[in-house]
Amino acid sequence: MNVWQSIRIALHALRVNKLRSTLTMLGIIIGVGAVIAMVAVGAGAQARVAEQIGSLGTNLIILKSGSATSGGVRLGQGTQLKITEDDAVAIARDTAAVQVAAPWVRGSAQVVSGNLNWSTTVHGVSADYFEARDWSLVAGRPIWPEDVDSAAKLALLGQTTTLNLFGEADPLGQIIRIQKVPFTVIGVLERKGQSSHGTDQDDVIVIPLSTAKKKVLGASQANPRAVDNIYIKVRPGEDMADAESQIRTLLRQRHRLQPYQDDTFSLRNLSDVLQTQEESSRVLTYLLAAIASVSLLVGGIGIMNIMLVSVTERTREIGLRMAVGARGYDILMQFLVEAVTLSLIGGGVGIAVGLAGSRVISYFAEWRTLVAPEAIALAFGFAAAVGIFFGFYPARKAARLDPIEALRYE
Repeated sequence: MNVWQSIRIALHALRVNKLRSTLTMLGIIIGVGAVIAMVAVGAGAQARVAEQIGSLGTNLIILKSGSATSGGVRLGQGTQLKITEDDAVAIARDTAAVQVAAPWVRGSAQVVSGNLNWSTTVHGVSADYFEARDWSLVAGRPIWPEDVDSAAKLALLGQTTTLNLFGEADPLGQIIRIQKVPFTVIGVLERKGQSSHGTDQDDVIVIPLSTAKKKVLGASQANPRAVDNIYIKVRPGEDMADAESQIRTLLRQRHRLQPYQDDTFSLRNLSDVLQTQEESSRVLTYLLAAIASVSLLVGGIGIMNIMLVSVTERTREIGLRMAVGARGYDILMQFLVEAVTLSLIGGGVGIAVGLAGSRVISYFAEWRTLVAPEAIALAFGFAAAVGIFFGFYPARKAARLDPIEALRYE
């Protein structure tokens, strides 16, 4: 008897007991569907993390000011304004791995446009800021070096700020007032979405760095050249850790720090942050998949139980087949194919359930899901493996029945 005959006999046996076959497959259906849906949730979380980190810019290192100390109390990161515009120039000039270094200051301000107003974040930036952040425009032009040199009163708006100040109207060429200072809108930034901290990156106004210091946010009295951060973009293909080490060495030399002294600045490598968060998301995905896989094991045990019952019910049939020449191998294949067929049909239905479930989760929970073909293949293959593993024992038991005893079975 060949495999095709075994499959026909198996399908006939499953059709005879439709309700029992359906209930047996239910565990496999739930298991495969749960695995696909849970892996989709985890993969969606990983993709979201990657997007949020990537929205800050690729190959990016953020240089921040260190912590100042007053009366023995450390005031926190960013309170010791030691990094300057000159540091940004030196980093871009003296570090071979660096593509651009963009100094940046920020503050909050009330912005007025006609009879509308909006409280938002103001960024004072250099011309290299847009390249460092990989931030393009949907309209207008970016800030040019001559705008920074002349402290021009020009502004670019984020998508959220544009909507709240102008609605659907075109903001280009319009006049807005930031802290009562008039600015001309020269561009609208592309949408960035939320950052990894959950803040809206599109709720922003970008103006030249010199303008921000002189006319809007003010400059440090102790060091007018000081900035809050420097965004450093590393050239593609360069090692981020090596670039970070080079920048740290250069800054320690510029700030005249002795070997025993702590850094007066901090470097944040976003590649390390991305890797850490991706690993956390991956662990979450594996955990969800492992929990969902328990359903597959339960389904496999259900298959084994039903197949053992089927062997008992069909003992006389097995004896009759052996009496007319069927070998033990033929009986083994018949019951094994029956178990695998149950698993494969259950796996196919489970894939449909998993795809539908991931869409339902995405719609109602507003949680992004990402179904990978590898997850579908893995869940389906695991379902087949469960059928083989849990179906082998009942099939082997059937194949080892004594024909004479089987014929006598009532």
